[in-house]
Amino acid sequence: MSRPRVGLALGSGAARGWAHVGVIEALRKAGIEPGIVCGCSMGSLVGAAYVTGRLEDLKEYASALTWREIAGLLDVRLTGGGLIKGERIVALMRRLKIVSAIETCPKPFAAIATDLTTGREIWLQDGRIDLAVRASISLPGIFAPVRHKERWLIDGGLVNPVPVSVCRALGAEVVIAVNLNSDLLGPFRSESDELGAETQSGISRSFLDRVAKQIPFAIREQASAIAPMLFKSTPDHPGYFEALTLSISIMQDRITRSRLAGEPAHVTLVPHLPDFASLDFHRAGEAFAAGAACVEEALPSLRRYVAGRV
Repeated sequence: MSRPRVGLALGSGAARGWAHVGVIEALRKAGIEPGIVCGCSMGSLVGAAYVTGRLEDLKEYASALTWREIAGLLDVRLTGGGLIKGERIVALMRRLKIVSAIETCPKPFAAIATDLTTGREIWLQDGRIDLAVRASISLPGIFAPVRHKERWLIDGGLVNPVPVSVCRALGAEVVIAVNLNSDLLGPFRSESDELGAETQSGISRSFLDRVAKQIPFAIREQASAIAPMLFKSTPDHPGYFEALTLSISIMQDRITRSRLAGEPAHVTLVPHLPDFASLDFHRAGEAFAAGAACVEEALPSLRRYVAGRV
């Protein structure tokens, strides 16, 4: 029996998306080499690094991330449809050399986005891969939408958080899906539960000062007092950012369940990250390990499907 062509559908999930790195490494270690890669939001970033041969560079960068560096990537602009402009994310991808034209990559790749005007699902399969990823990660209310071929694009997680259907459309005979949203709901955790005071202070000084500079001078003093509450949660009350990202995560979880019920993957991998907040990008090592562990648990099913056509 010939081996089937394997498609890898990497789902959305903010900081949980680092688990995709562990998944890909564990699959390759087991001798399973995806031939098609489709990604949504953070899944598109990791998928782009993989198909351009820069996964190890991205892993090294993520492993060393601190909150101060994360704040440095957030270029604030309160106009343009989002809090974050996103140009520094694109610049980071260029530094990591995740910059190829999609059509020149050795494996078929697609990043999933959403048309802001029509709500249609958009598959980005050509042009600069860094700009495709930037469109796919445009979380509403946080990142500004991206203009692409006369359309305004936002996060693909609004329509297809785990793009199994896209892998099939590109020719995958066996689809492995990575769902990051299945165990994200649970008791509310404040940011103070996971971050030290020094770390939170670092965010406030480096990032919130930039937020304040974008506010009209007449109300800047009042706004500066309010700004820290956008990102800092307390044991009794979530902050604005946490409430927004959790709300979107709930929505994406429901969409994922519906899409996977109608378009099931052959194997669905679920990294176990129940206490991972949306902003926990500084915990990449834990996410890598969770991604590798879920592959290890699923190896019997994976080998049955990829050994030959079944």
